[in-house]
Amino acid sequence: MMKKFLVSLLILVLIFSVVGCKGSNNTAKSTTDSVKDTGNTNSNNNNTENGNAGSKEPVKLRIVMKDADPSDPVAVKFFENLEKALAEEGFNYKFELVQMPAGNYAEKLNLMLLSGNVPDIIYFQGGDKQIADQGLLENLLPYVENSKYIKRILYPHNIKRLQNYPYLLWIKPVSSKVPVVRSDWFEKMESSKQLMDNPTIDNYYTFLRELKEKDFDGKGNPVYGVTVAGNIIELDEVFDQAFGNTATWIKDNSGKYIYKRVSQNEKEKLAFYRKLYEEKILDPEYLTKQWDTKEQAFYSNTVGMIIGTAGKVIDIYEGKMKKANGDNVSLVVLPPAKGKAQGYLPIDVNKETRGFAISALSKYKNEAFQVFEFLATPKGQLLDRLGFENEHYIIKDNKIYLTEKSQEWFSRFWEPLELNVGMEVATPLLSKPAEESLNLANKYYTEDVNFLIPADFTAKWDAMENLYKEFSADIITGKRSIDDFDAFVQEWYKAGGNEVTQYANEVLK
Repeated sequence: MMKKFLVSLLILVLIFSVVGCKGSNNTAKSTTDSVKDTGNTNSNNNNTENGNAGSKEPVKLRIVMKDADPSDPVAVKFFENLEKALAEEGFNYKFELVQMPAGNYAEKLNLMLLSGNVPDIIYFQGGDKQIADQGLLENLLPYVENSKYIKRILYPHNIKRLQNYPYLLWIKPVSSKVPVVRSDWFEKMESSKQLMDNPTIDNYYTFLRELKEKDFDGKGNPVYGVTVAGNIIELDEVFDQAFGNTATWIKDNSGKYIYKRVSQNEKEKLAFYRKLYEEKILDPEYLTKQWDTKEQAFYSNTVGMIIGTAGKVIDIYEGKMKKANGDNVSLVVLPPAKGKAQGYLPIDVNKETRGFAISALSKYKNEAFQVFEFLATPKGQLLDRLGFENEHYIIKDNKIYLTEKSQEWFSRFWEPLELNVGMEVATPLLSKPAEESLNLANKYYTEDVNFLIPADFTAKWDAMENLYKEFSADIITGKRSIDDFDAFVQEWYKAGGNEVTQYANEVLK
């Protein structure tokens, strides 16, 4: 019954998107107008119109989030404001932010959860499947089916992911990452027009080399052309499809699926990355860069190009770049490289790669979902999307005007493209570069060919992925020759690749 409902829901979404969207690409169209409001039919009172109204003792909800702990005054204020907003709707809730130790968030979170410390609401950024396989995460499909607001703002890719993996919610536009450069530098470069007209791999190389070498205004040039945070995934957003890696699993000459990381396409791509590294176009410290040091290198003009998530993140980059270098400095969003194909990394619809879950052990599952539901309402969106009144926005004549500080704000939960906060927002919500980044992400949207790795293969798959990360880093940094690629491929297949590849050809049709 549930599957029939979601299939019908998806069909309605796609039909109304085709009818109502301008242009040919409608993959990220919000479903606000295409799903009927069925009201609250859940006997467990999942809707925000119910709850613990009138309760004297607050429902205490423990929540764990990346970069949001009791020592963060902005996070504390956000949840205090959320408590007040919920109270106005009759919900007596109290949030407790869980302190996370420093280090890799996904790893530290899993250690905490597997030790028995399981908060009611959990934000994952990787590592969730292991926890779901332990039966620790609640199936969210019944809650979504009976919601009043959540299902209105789901994207088609959200619906597909929920069908395949019903444990995470992450309602945001397509999360492609896009490259950006300073507008004033871009306008002074000889290779800019050629790149935009024909963004081939060679033209990208020429552009990045000029970006590194050109003396801008007699004030020197960036030390490096591009940097990334800790691995090459961000570079892959720009170059992977151009080298022929159009999906996680691609077909070889015999028509059988192979993992893209052991293809000849990958060998050619790694050789290109090595060239960028050898010529110091790629920041030699890319392996140790974190997101904050990567961004600071950009604002301080140490590097000429970085890659960030389309939409609000690019908006934040824009604001910080102006603050660091003046209001006349903006950003230019660049397209993905063109070669054997063109596009940012394909979008995996098997599951959300990050998002919010509810503990299956929680005493307050319904109340936790009521928080999710409230954040999809106009009042919830006002807080989540726009921040704090008189700080990130002001209200005048029943219209909302964003302040300069608004660019520092980002949505903690849901971010549908169609903003509904109950009144007109007179100031554009996103800067032009941020809007352009979303347009490009939608233009080059493709769905991945992939599958969830079965639990029986998880340990081997993790070892195989670590093998690739180690080998690719050694190739790029010159510790190993590109001629060793074939030896790596053989080692990858021996480490479990044969079994996983056989399984891939059984499940992918």
